[in-house]
Amino acid sequence: MPRIKDTSVREAVAAADMVEIVSARTALRRSSGSRLMGRCPFHEERTPSFSVNPADKLFYCFGCGKGGDVVSFVRETENLDFVGAIEWIAERFRVPLEYEESSPAAEQARQRRERLYAVLDQAATFFERQLWESAGAAPVRDYLASRDISEEIAREFRLGLSPGRGLAQKARERGFSADELRTAGLVNTRGNDYFPQRLMFPLADARGRIVGFQARKLHEDDPLRGKYVNSPEGELFHKSAILYGLHLARQAIAKQDRALVVEGNTDVIALRQAGVEPVVASMGTALTDRQLKELGRLTRRLFLCFDSDAAGEEATLRGMELAVAEGFDVRVVSLPPGQDPADAPQGFEQRLAGAESYLLHRVRLELDRAPDRQEAFVRAREVLSRAEDSPERQDALRLLADRLELPRETLGGIGHGRAAAVAQWPSRLLDAGVRLERDALAACVANPPLRSVLEELSREHFDDERHRSFRDALLNGALDDAALVSLHAGPARAGSASTRRPRIAFRRRQ
Repeated sequence: MPRIKDTSVREAVAAADMVEIVSARTALRRSSGSRLMGRCPFHEERTPSFSVNPADKLFYCFGCGKGGDVVSFVRETENLDFVGAIEWIAERFRVPLEYEESSPAAEQARQRRERLYAVLDQAATFFERQLWESAGAAPVRDYLASRDISEEIAREFRLGLSPGRGLAQKARERGFSADELRTAGLVNTRGNDYFPQRLMFPLADARGRIVGFQARKLHEDDPLRGKYVNSPEGELFHKSAILYGLHLARQAIAKQDRALVVEGNTDVIALRQAGVEPVVASMGTALTDRQLKELGRLTRRLFLCFDSDAAGEEATLRGMELAVAEGFDVRVVSLPPGQDPADAPQGFEQRLAGAESYLLHRVRLELDRAPDRQEAFVRAREVLSRAEDSPERQDALRLLADRLELPRETLGGIGHGRAAAVAQWPSRLLDAGVRLERDALAACVANPPLRSVLEELSREHFDDERHRSFRDALLNGALDDAALVSLHAGPARAGSASTRRPRIAFRRRQ
């Protein structure tokens, strides 16, 4: 990595605003003299013990003993080396950097990357002008308005319009080569504009540098198939490393110590417009290691809110499993079927307040997916046995007990050294509900007046299919010896029961 000249380092440090940088991580208030105090961003504390000296650009925590200058603060909070920290500061406060001479190959690679960043930024400007200044873009502006995306928020995210032609020619006129345009993903193999006429979403890295684009289909005769198409993978753009909107949400994520991860770009835009600022999108896929690494520099608290369809459910599951394995505190925000965050951004804070813990959501998911009650118990037990005791675990145990109508006291041993004994419980406990159904039907056979009560209950009131058939035969006067023998034979195995909760047969629906 090339060495930054000492003069550039001094200029970057001199331009840095210590208060602005630290305030992005923790709230500061005036203390004695010129010093400011706040809660330490490096450890949990209730009483502020983190001191900042704005004049000398120094910090010190009297609680954990961590201290240093503005460069070390950026290195610690952004997880950067010295060069990366100086570049971060220089970019934040618009300080041009000069580098010492390095190997010709390294210097050439650095300059190449800088030119790729430059051409991508100019492309974003080109698309912006097409959207806001072109008369032909009026339908696209109307489309944004119909989605309740204001011009102000659209400009903040630098939305644009690809006209399908003109970009490559304009870039070449500015001195960029055909190879640079191909590497940046702006032209195809023929040298023409890569993107047809589409709504353009610039994709930026954590530092706000544009590395690619996502383009939304506008016309049915679009030559590209996908509704959304990304820039091709290249030197700068790697889809698995990008979190849409992270460069705008970084400060809010760090300050609020939480990140909301949604699926689509428009979800991010709608929520930010509604005042929910610590929000990013996972580029339409489950969270990746690289995305989690970026988020882990800012917070350990994640809220996941993906679409409620099957694909969104799978993405939520994969993302939360990986995040939990990485040590994040994960909560899941559920939406009504067919709805995504962009459909109802107002009042989204209430949804965040009601988010389920990872453990509760995972157990609920296993209960819903299991083909029968026996399998539901086994799956939920496997999840719970890996979890340490906590309020979230107790909530999940209560859900399991309620859904399968099991005595809660019998579930306390899951994952606490009694797994072998616990494994024997479901066959006995789950069969109990089936036996209740059998006994209730037998009572109706022995006491005909009870059949009037049975008429008030639908066949779905019974979990066991044989009992449903017996109930129908009893009410229709079609009982025969075979049906009576079947009822007398005893309850079916719990594994054949449906996923409905067992009920005492004569419990009236409310």
